[in-house]
Amino acid sequence: MRNETRLLFTSYVGQIAQLNGVADATVKFSVAPAVEQKLEEKIQESSDFLQLVNVVGVPQQQGDKVGVTVTRPLASRTNTGAGNRRTPGDPTDTTDDGGYHCRQTNFDHAIKYAKLDAWRHKPEFQTLLRDVILKQQGRDRIMIGFNGTSVATQTDRAANPLLQDVNEGWLHKIRTHAADRVLDDGELSTAPAKAIYVAGGVEVVDGDGTNVDTAEADYANLDALAFDALDLLDPWHRSDTDLVVIVGWKLVKDKYLNLLQAAGDTATEREAAHRILTLPKQLAGKRAVIVPFFPEDALLVTSLDNLSIYWQEETRRRQIKDEPALDQIENYESVNEDYVVEDYGRCALVENVVMGKKPA
Repeated sequence: MRNETRLLFTSYVGQIAQLNGVADATVKFSVAPAVEQKLEEKIQESSDFLQLVNVVGVPQQQGDKVGVTVTRPLASRTNTGAGNRRTPGDPTDTTDDGGYHCRQTNFDHAIKYAKLDAWRHKPEFQTLLRDVILKQQGRDRIMIGFNGTSVATQTDRAANPLLQDVNEGWLHKIRTHAADRVLDDGELSTAPAKAIYVAGGVEVVDGDGTNVDTAEADYANLDALAFDALDLLDPWHRSDTDLVVIVGWKLVKDKYLNLLQAAGDTATEREAAHRILTLPKQLAGKRAVIVPFFPEDALLVTSLDNLSIYWQEETRRRQIKDEPALDQIENYESVNEDYVVEDYGRCALVENVVMGKKPA
């Protein structure tokens, strides 16, 4: 590390210590509550998608869901004249197990001296160092939310490149706690393999029944499949205008390849397209979107505010270490978190979708 870089790094470590009210940030410390809250806000702001889901701080490691959405209707009538008692219920309660369990997630990282030296001339050195890490933490959370299936004691990133073993994500919890809201097999598939064959792409049904492939597929198009998936939602949610259909990349890449290529003409547009992309065609009358790290062969019908990330307050720990033996600085950081579906009645998951008719 160059001498001028060393001065900047020392100032950076001192600033972190001062903000958190500790004497030395090179010794493991608890992040101050105000700083912790600010970091969570910055992580959420780093992603268009994370700004549309709930990121909620909770005081306990385990507990009941916060219930940020209403899960059932309120209107009723009771014949009190006949001695019946009015019994109000909690409209934010859930019918599933209803709980959350925040588990420790490590976001450790290292940055080589050479890279720090390359950044030394930038006036925003400290902000650059902070934001590049917070942005990746946000990306990791989205990846876990859509792909996580287990909580391993020792994770293996080589075997689980989409962080499948870091935590149980939203889709895994739908499969586990609301299997009746999952469609993963069509009538034409052959056991033991599961598949849902979709013949005609994403065009809305137009009454043209001449497509010969339709008879050899479970659905004529994705629109018909999405309409069928709506039936898996509770009846009072099906017509909500804030429902979206999250679409796997593989299902629409042929239809909208030109659109996606056009979205990558500039660095800003590439970044926007990487975060969330709204398709020009609706599915089942709902806005269709592509989001990062969503499984390529799946659909999810829900509202984005039905997906939550809970982080346990006052559990973010940190230590910054200079490691000259490896010519790098190291940041050890952790926080307890969980991925929560607020209302299973407000979601439908479709998996194993294959575009095309059943193979001969």
